Amino acid sequence: MVSVKDAINILASIHEDTTVPKNVRSKIEISITSLQDTNGKSTAIKIDQVIQQLDELSDDPNLEPHTRTQIWNAVSTLESRS
Repeated sequence: MVSVKDAINILASIHEDTTVPKNVRSKIEISITSLQDTNGKSTAIKIDQVIQQLDELSDDPNLEPHTRTQIWNAVSTLESRS
């Protein structure tokens, strides 16, 4: 069974990759923070919002193919959780 932590781990590995553009790493960091936030919104709403952010991010033309694939893997993990 996959979990939100699995998606966070995928996103963290993207965030730590120095070859990923800074603007992408910044948005990834925001997504991670959103998923880890325990206050306010329900988990399902947070997951939906992060999926939307990551979908938009995966369209970035400056992304390397392997980074795009990692983002899609994180989205897939989150979709199976929501």
